[in-house]
Amino acid sequence: MFPRIAAVQHIEEYRLHLTFANGEEAELDLGSRILGRGGVFRPLEDVAFFAQVEVDPEAHTLVWPNGVDLDPDVLYCEAMGIPLPVPQTP
Repeated sequence: MFPRIAAVQHIEEYRLHLTFANGEEAELDLGSRILGRGGVFRPLEDVAFFAQVEVDPEAHTLVWPNGVDLDPDVLYCEAMGIPLPVPQTP
């Protein structure tokens, strides 16, 4: 399990500044994860709606008013340039 998100700040467009529980900070552009996906992600294409991002107080990940959230382990790995570990089956 990787550090959870402690704080988020919308920078511009689909760029966010993340602060993790261990003190590390990074900027992420989530445009490629949002644009063109449709469904629950469609409202996030509106930058004003995307900017309403918050840190969920229980899961400590990013969440939007329509209930969309993103996996905090994936966000940490992407932000830090770490390959996401793939569980091995015995």
